Amino acid sequence: MTQTMEALRLSQPQPHLLLRNHRHRMQYTTLHPNPRFKPFVTTTAAAVSKPVEMVSVPFVESPAAAVASPRLKVSPDSLQYPPGYVGAVPDRSRGSDEDDCGVSAMGYLTSILTSKVYDVAVESPLELAPKLSERLGVNVWLKREDLQPVFSFKIRGAYNMMAKLPKDVLEKGVICSSAGNHAQGVAMSAKRLNCSAVIAMPVTTPDIKWKSVERWGATVVLIGDSYDEAQAYAKKRAIEDGRTFIPPFDHPDVIMGQGTVGMEIVRQMKRPVHAIFVPVGGGGLIAGIAAYVKRINPEVKIIGVEPTDANALALSLHHGQRVVLDQVGGFADGVAVKEVGEETFRLCKELVDGVVLVSRDAICASIKDMFEEKRSILEPAGALALAGAEAYCKYYGLKGENVIAITSGANMNFDKLRIVTELANVGRKQEALLLTVMPEEPGSFKQFCELVGQMNITEFKYRYSSKEKAVVLYSVGVHTPLELKEMQERMETSKLVTHNLSDVDLVKDHLRHMMGARPDIQNEVLCRFTFPERPGALTKFLDSFSPRWNISLFHYRAQGETGANVLVGIQVPSSEMEEFNDRATGLGYDYNVLSDDLFFKLLMH
Repeated sequence: MTQTMEALRLSQPQPHLLLRNHRHRMQYTTLHPNPRFKPFVTTTAAAVSKPVEMVSVPFVESPAAAVASPRLKVSPDSLQYPPGYVGAVPDRSRGSDEDDCGVSAMGYLTSILTSKVYDVAVESPLELAPKLSERLGVNVWLKREDLQPVFSFKIRGAYNMMAKLPKDVLEKGVICSSAGNHAQGVAMSAKRLNCSAVIAMPVTTPDIKWKSVERWGATVVLIGDSYDEAQAYAKKRAIEDGRTFIPPFDHPDVIMGQGTVGMEIVRQMKRPVHAIFVPVGGGGLIAGIAAYVKRINPEVKIIGVEPTDANALALSLHHGQRVVLDQVGGFADGVAVKEVGEETFRLCKELVDGVVLVSRDAICASIKDMFEEKRSILEPAGALALAGAEAYCKYYGLKGENVIAITSGANMNFDKLRIVTELANVGRKQEALLLTVMPEEPGSFKQFCELVGQMNITEFKYRYSSKEKAVVLYSVGVHTPLELKEMQERMETSKLVTHNLSDVDLVKDHLRHMMGARPDIQNEVLCRFTFPERPGALTKFLDSFSPRWNISLFHYRAQGETGANVLVGIQVPSSEMEEFNDRATGLGYDYNVLSDDLFFKLLMH
């Protein structure tokens, strides 16, 4: 059968809305944390052989989207707490709403037990991680969903839903929207069930991913710059073509399919389990696991793990309702979801024990841990649960317990490995990025080196700044936190002001690569934009701002398939800032103004 591909783009992209909510409410877990830390909340098939044809079509919003009730829009920054702390603990005081809507608990249990996912999926192994276990003082077990035929757990839910469709419905075909793993699950399931499948994917999807989908025999449609646009197209076409839309997470049959992961854990694990850590995007995997495990072993904690910049479930539990993130970090693209599902949220409210938030650096460190442990490379979302388990054990000082982390996927974009290797040691606290201000005078550099002492310098950048002072940006290998603290104290005692920048993304992504001359630029506005990884993104940006204003700085930092972080300096007089913000918002790219950033001023001015 000849494989075909349609590549379409939306002609009317929707602007991003940047609204923030500052509601203060937090419920703390009853676990006993490490007393050194205090929780806090801030508000703030065959490959295509013919050329790709780009077709422009008008976009019509799907009927479902048109009648959807408005959601509270919030910023990921409005809910943050220490790594490893279990926050966003659901309020169960109001009782269960299980009888009001959705599938009953027993319905989920029996359906998971009778699922047919093993027509395509394998029972993934539960493996001990001996090196990690020794380092943390607990038994860390890895549920290896990265070893599935499509290298992700997504095959389970997709196949379970499709296998239950009546024959006459299945003959009309299926359709889905996905940026990667769900697409492969639907495509493989369609091949196994001998039905046609259309997969809508954003135009920013890397070739390696949509070609992998086509190899399973599906028709790929590239449309829109974001997942939301691809999903709207898929739902609209499902109605027009009579195809069945296969959602990535928010459907009972999908949740039941993912729940077989929990069933396997209960069967495989013969020892008492303290907690199971589950990566969270839309919530299908954690809802399915919780629906099974909590009915069999209710004492086992089910803890979700989200990136700090993609914490839709944590914020939804915090507010007691589903919310929409005003922007979402894309590094862990497999969980870069702005809104969790309706049914998944209902289950999570009743069954999940809370959510751990982890940084991008911690995810990179866990990717490295997994490589050293099993010689396997996880994608960022695939390492998310492991990062959460590690942070949790450290925060609560857990010892001797059994904890399980779901390694959910291994569809890593090769380009992203560069970023992972740069940040892994920082995330593991084996390297620190520092900035020291010292006098610009003979002998000061020698004094600096003496104060660093036996610490291993892994990176060093210096540029003459002024006659009075010099700014040095450098990295040191850290063996213990005490060694780093003692070195900083030596610097401060010698009146060399030193800042630890290990947690400052602006420096790690941009400023460490840009040290040089520091001209005095008038009216410079510093912004950080997220560019979609597609042809024409830069031209669209330039059309919005040039030649209206002069661009004084531009640093492009690719993040793989999820987009690029771009640091931009633009000379905009204060009287024209309103016009600038209107144009930046209309551009449709996420952005933040960073003009008052202290470290930018130290390194670049």
